[in-house]
Amino acid sequence: MDILLVASAFNSLTQRVFAELGDRGHRVGLELALGDDPLREAVRRTAPDLIVAPMLRTAIPPDIWSAHVCLIVHPGPVGDRGPSSLDWAIHTGATEWGVTVLQASGEMDGGAVWASARCPVPATVGKSDLYRNEVSDAALEAVLLAVERFASGTYVPRPQETTGPGAEVCVRPYFEQNLRRVDWASDPTETVLRKLRGADSQPGVLDELLEEEWYLHGGHAEDTLRGRPGELLATRSGAVCRATVDGAVWIAELRPRRRAGGPATFKLPAVLALGDRLPALPGIAAPREPSWEQPGEIPGELPGERSGEQSAGLRTWSDIRYREDGQVGFLSFTFPGGAMSTEQCRRLLTAYRVACARPTTVLVLGGSRDFFSNGIHLNVIEAAADPAQESWKNINAMDDLVEAVLTTTDRLVVSALGGNAAAGGAMLALAADQVWCRSGAVLNPHYRLMGLYGSEYWTYTLPRRVGAEQAERLTRRALPVTAARAREIGLVDVVIDSTPQDFGSAVARHAARLASAPGTQQGISEKKAARERDEAVTPLSAYRERELARMRATFFDPGAPYHALRAAFVRKVKPSSTPEHLRSGTHPTVSP
Repeated sequence: MDILLVASAFNSLTQRVFAELGDRGHRVGLELALGDDPLREAVRRTAPDLIVAPMLRTAIPPDIWSAHVCLIVHPGPVGDRGPSSLDWAIHTGATEWGVTVLQASGEMDGGAVWASARCPVPATVGKSDLYRNEVSDAALEAVLLAVERFASGTYVPRPQETTGPGAEVCVRPYFEQNLRRVDWASDPTETVLRKLRGADSQPGVLDELLEEEWYLHGGHAEDTLRGRPGELLATRSGAVCRATVDGAVWIAELRPRRRAGGPATFKLPAVLALGDRLPALPGIAAPREPSWEQPGEIPGELPGERSGEQSAGLRTWSDIRYREDGQVGFLSFTFPGGAMSTEQCRRLLTAYRVACARPTTVLVLGGSRDFFSNGIHLNVIEAAADPAQESWKNINAMDDLVEAVLTTTDRLVVSALGGNAAAGGAMLALAADQVWCRSGAVLNPHYRLMGLYGSEYWTYTLPRRVGAEQAERLTRRALPVTAARAREIGLVDVVIDSTPQDFGSAVARHAARLASAPGTQQGISEKKAARERDEAVTPLSAYRERELARMRATFFDPGAPYHALRAAFVRKVKPSSTPEHLRSGTHPTVSP
């Protein structure tokens, strides 16, 4: 069928629906919801069989939904209505939620139901993580069923009130900041964490800190540090620790409140955002895992940080962790939004080198839920005094990390993608010997939309995996790729069909089998020989130099589109029109 997607943004769910429908042979185009008239023109131009809205903040005009079947994806169970569904799910402590695909009508979220699916709500997961994973899985299940039912031509959607027990209509209002506000003098740690997790990506929790207003983003438990409620206690890896009435929480990112008439603000690592306002605080290194026995540097430790008197608790937050299980080492990392700043790349490289000093046969990189990596940290770059210089430092730090993975020849390295990966983050994954990907992940192995040529040795790793022609197609078209499609073209080696929560344990089982497999030692020997042959033909340094020459020319050219594209991305500037590569209705699985 010809399917037109309508969305307020080409976000993670929209990308997944776009790519999954294309994999199934549908001709899929997208129109951003930038006004009623452009949408009318898109519908007239494409004459779609069906319109699907995976993520829509505005209403479809009546003249469109009365003439075409328009399916709206609502991130709530049948009967749920309102713009803050997931916020309410986390606020009320729901353990199960759902997604409903309903037909657009005159009542917002009130149309007849074409399909629905249920999903669990893990207790410690933030809203954006939940949306990209459990909710995304349920949404795809419901969308595919709804599209199948529509294609049959026989299915009659049911009014919400008649879909069965528990489907009572519940209209939930917009989740205002007064509901999010933290009372540091009385809210216990679990309440603070729930409020932070319910607003982790957007809109954040508005709060006063050091006599200024900030939006707090991200919240993680601390099990040892204590202080006066509301007091800043310590820093770690760019985050700040703040005391509650019965404990403390780590806050990873801050965003200043926008001033009247001022420019849009954006999230930054908390320590960087506070800058000179931050009082002198101890830098507390992450404790070692119980299995971490290697003396020396601790993953996650910054230069100048000290361990202090902190014991190795289990709840305290760290964005980089290492553990071992037999002959397998697991180096996991979780950076907000998947972005990796210069400092984060350097800390991860330090941790990687220490992990490589351990006597393991297999080293798993990643393996946790949600984002694997999205490459360089555009927000940190935008905030720098010299964005061009910071861009240059960041890409070199990424290249150093990728080079370390590529030159590891004494064990097998596995990239385990529990969630999405894009740009340099996708190329970081490809540096490993094997790439394992959760079935719900989406890959964007390209740089073009940010006006960049790209680095991270992609001109070596991508053609080596998929061939020169496919590599050119992926980077030129700049379209998302499903895990299944990535496996077909050789971009990944293994697709693990699991829930987001079970991905880590599934990876551990696969890794244990790989480490004990009879042919693994032979595979390590062959890997080392292949790396030596490749180096003799074209040294890795040559790939890096060629890529960085292009990147440097872009970074240090004030007129390069990269700078305007970066600023618009960071500040979430609404585009003036739908990008042509999305609007055209092409998809790599259905057109050459």
